[in-house]
Amino acid sequence: MLKEFRQFIFKGNVIDLAVAVVIGAAFGAAVTSFTANLLNPLIAALVGKPDFSAYSVTLNGSVIRYGLFLNALVAFVLIGAAVYFFVVAPMNALSRRMNGPAAPVPLPTKTCPECATAIPLAARRCPHCCVPLPG
Repeated sequence: MLKEFRQFIFKGNVIDLAVAVVIGAAFGAAVTSFTANLLNPLIAALVGKPDFSAYSVTLNGSVIRYGLFLNALVAFVLIGAAVYFFVVAPMNALSRRMNGPAAPVPLPTKTCPECATAIPLAARRCPHCCVPLPG
């Protein structure tokens, strides 16, 4: 049983997953720091301090702190934008540059019963032999 466990642990998938989790945690901390220390102060300099934590409503003695939700929502949008513009978009551009443009998708066709030419599905007459096609 110990031998099987050792084989399981040393399979490539488990090691790759462990590395991905560690790298993901480190990347998450870096992106959070980037948004908290660079993007939020930049937005604060442009439109005022983006801190909504003081906003709340009291309803029947219960305090609803919707400002904390707004702070979390702004942080989510900023983190998403940072990940997209600094990771996803450059990786997509690199992938397009390395793989070339995507192959065009061929249009669906049908075969002419007279001359066996491939013609578009919407055609009502064969462009080569001018035979009317069944609808």
